[in-house]
Amino acid sequence: MKEKLLGMTPEELKAAAIGCGLQPYAGGQIAKWLYVKKAHSFDEMTDISKAGREALAARYELGLTLPAASAQSADGTRKYLFPAGEYAVEAVVIPDEERRTLCVSSQAGCRMGCRFCMTGRQGFHGHLSAADILSQFIAIDESAQLTNAVFMGMGEPLDNYSEVSRAITVLTSGWGFGWSPKRITVSTIGVIPTLKRFLEESRCHLAVSLHDPFPEERASIMPVQKAYPIEDVVNLIRQYDFSGQRRVSFEYTMFAGLNDSKRHEDALIRLLRGLECRVNLIRFHKIPDFPHESTALPLMENFRDRLSAHGITCTIRASRGEDILAACGMLAGRHKAQNPQS
Repeated sequence: MKEKLLGMTPEELKAAAIGCGLQPYAGGQIAKWLYVKKAHSFDEMTDISKAGREALAARYELGLTLPAASAQSADGTRKYLFPAGEYAVEAVVIPDEERRTLCVSSQAGCRMGCRFCMTGRQGFHGHLSAADILSQFIAIDESAQLTNAVFMGMGEPLDNYSEVSRAITVLTSGWGFGWSPKRITVSTIGVIPTLKRFLEESRCHLAVSLHDPFPEERASIMPVQKAYPIEDVVNLIRQYDFSGQRRVSFEYTMFAGLNDSKRHEDALIRLLRGLECRVNLIRFHKIPDFPHESTALPLMENFRDRLSAHGITCTIRASRGEDILAACGMLAGRHKAQNPQS
């Protein structure tokens, strides 16, 4: 199997170029074609000789994966289906006025097993490579219009940290996409060992899937609680500075009668008191074989207002793409309706 160039650093591309008989500076040329011009083939690399392109193609592949299908929501959200071995992963583009946010997948399936998530319910089928992750940015129609990215698609990003970190390096380096880390948010359910590495190594925003402040209740819907208690996750986060431009948010999907009472409000206020953060309340999108419904909007608004009154910035996140199974917790590597990609 040929090695993929997509995801390599300039130094790695320089070594690849030399190994193919090219001059060392060709590594920089290749990086520009991959990450700035977003080439889809070796033939596009016109400042590299034909013989050089043939030598590269003989030993390497670009690593770009094209989407197999896409679906458009009534609200403008668009979901792309990417092949990933025997399985498939999804990426979602969310338009909002001048913003175009890409919701990125990092794994095929997920092994965290959250009961309310369609991705977690399907099990784990493998890590995505940096090339697979970057393909979601490059191969979509909206590639040139993207303003932000959230690693909130299929999979747990910090369970595949080496490849996610490599992709973020490409996204935020001057030789890569040149994005500010402030344009990227990485979501996690709290995998503490790699969370600590992420907090040390990255300046991207962080989003933590919390969903219930009570340990036993959280463990009943999120098995990760047994290995990495949410109290330990919050205590780790408290060791870092989020008072500047870097932000931390806590995602809280609301289930009627399960996590939306006053005692949950009180526990959440105690857990997060004094921490510079935001809480995003999320309407639950019904999935098969999970008994709970979403909390009614008036109760969500009361929950929001009480947290805000206690100094915790709290918002209700707008639901997008539910009609094409693209909303939070609904990604499962398939489309409600499939439209072949042109």
